[in-house]
Amino acid sequence: MAALSSPQTFEAYKQAAGVAGNIFAFGLFVSPIPTFRRIIRNKSTEQFSGIPYIYALLNCLICAWYGCPFISYDNVLVTTVNSVGAVFQLSYIVIYITHAEKTKKCKMSALLLAVFGLFAAIAIGSLFVTDLELRHLIIGFLSCATLISMFASPLSVMNVVIQTRSVEFMPFYLSLSTFLMSTAFLLYGLFNYDPFIYVPNGIGTVLGIGQLALYFYYNDKSKQGNREPLIESFA
Repeated sequence: MAALSSPQTFEAYKQAAGVAGNIFAFGLFVSPIPTFRRIIRNKSTEQFSGIPYIYALLNCLICAWYGCPFISYDNVLVTTVNSVGAVFQLSYIVIYITHAEKTKKCKMSALLLAVFGLFAAIAIGSLFVTDLELRHLIIGFLSCATLISMFASPLSVMNVVIQTRSVEFMPFYLSLSTFLMSTAFLLYGLFNYDPFIYVPNGIGTVLGIGQLALYFYYNDKSKQGNREPLIESFA
């Protein structure tokens, strides 16, 4: 029992959870590719929402900043994964803006500029805070808030699923990757005793379970609906 609770064991568990989180996060980052292939092919964003990618970009930028050594201790894996994530999210947003109708194009462009402006203000402002603990708390609370917002942003898509009774606009692998990534970083945060990581990822785990449950429920309903006309026509 003593070996299981040793600092070396906890460090190994933390690193394993962090690496798993990075792997699952990469799966999360690439999961929208089929959606954006469809957008490019159809030259239309259809009913797909660009808001989750705006939230994701802001979250990646702030969380990458939080993981820097001069903000928090021993969270380099948080910086690396979120830096990669920011590149992916920015690419998706540019594609979305390119193929969106005029109203959506203006809205998304304004939101993108707002994200960069807000992050610049946060990053530069935090450097003027000389108290390292206070700096850690400020950026920690901000990263926690944006991470919760990112996990909560698919709630609007979930509402579309309930209204249309179709999972067409809620990609399964996006929901699965969100659940796996948030679960891995929930464990990473627990092993690192960092509430700014395990609290929002705990909420993300719960919301991920909700998305998956909704997907399987309405996916089964859709399959049943598709079978019924075939049975009637056969009779």
